[in-house]
Amino acid sequence: MTTATTPAPLEVARKAAARTADAVKIYGKGQTEVRALDGVTVEFAAGRYTAIMGPSGSGKSTLLHCVAGLDSLTSGKAFIGDADLSTLNDHQLTILRRDRVGFVFQAFNLVPTITAEENIGLPLMLAGRKGDRDWIAKVVETTGIGDRLRHRPDEMSGGQQQRVAVARALASRPEIIFADEPTGNLDSHAGAEVLGFMRQAVDEMGQTIVMVTHDPIAASYADRIVFLADGRIVDEMLQPTAGRVLERMKRFGE
Repeated sequence: MTTATTPAPLEVARKAAARTADAVKIYGKGQTEVRALDGVTVEFAAGRYTAIMGPSGSGKSTLLHCVAGLDSLTSGKAFIGDADLSTLNDHQLTILRRDRVGFVFQAFNLVPTITAEENIGLPLMLAGRKGDRDWIAKVVETTGIGDRLRHRPDEMSGGQQQRVAVARALASRPEIIFADEPTGNLDSHAGAEVLGFMRQAVDEMGQTIVMVTHDPIAASYADRIVFLADGRIVDEMLQPTAGRVLERMKRFGE
């Protein structure tokens, strides 16, 4: 694997919030077989913002879904903290995702009939937990949605809805947040706001975020980018800029 830069000792020393070991994911059989992941070993450091990039069909969303416990590997291992996902049954996986993981998707996935405040608290309510009121207040302040708490999703813009979705992911103070194209349905201004809030969550709240994106500007908010092609990690970049990312992405067409 080619690395764009040499990781600083601090990066190496950080504990992995999630990781995979020789991860393989195969869809179909015989002539229709697709090897979406082909022996991926990667770590996502705690307290860091990592982006996953690659051309269409490179396996980036598959990697995210498998390490998040939303899909299972054909072979290899995926871990959240020290938990080996392959050893957990469906109920145990559900508990782990509920208690230790946050999710943000391209589709906002808000419940349309309840308010923003109720959407934010919904995962905690389903878990039978009240949550940390001071932490939730900080999340609301950080995401800038304090004046929208009593609005339903259809009374908010797309950017506001996605900020609610980010707040919902943060509210339970999960060990790690997985985001799959979180700005894909937003215009550039709203997208920049959401990415800024996610960056702030890492810098000021110590959150860990792993994000799939195709957008070099979105990826530039991350501390590190992992590049996939044909189901394999082919490169990585620390302290990315949009320009450097764009140049690297152009090489996938060579």
